[in-house]
Amino acid sequence: MTEKLFVGALEFDILLGDVHSLKEKRSVIRPIIAELIKFGVSAAEGGDHDLHRRTLLGVAMVSVGMDHLTQVLDKCERHVAARPELQLLAVRRRVFGPED
Repeated sequence: MTEKLFVGALEFDILLGDVHSLKEKRSVIRPIIAELIKFGVSAAEGGDHDLHRRTLLGVAMVSVGMDHLTQVLDKCERHVAARPELQLLAVRRRVFGPED
């Protein structure tokens, strides 16, 4: 039996709370990215770089199993949603499999 690879991605549209500068924004975003990476994903800020209260974070992962991929992406989503210093406005999820 041949293993099949799946690629999953999350895009978080985030509104930050009491942030008044780009420097404060980075001090909030950097720890979140570091925590997400501990889940075995790649993570980066991907947009709204010039707005101090908005950000787009991206997460991506490759897995040999769809179940494992779903579990990790769910964990990442719950982790970001639970952060009290931000409001999660939207999450977009994309999964690509061997047929895509």
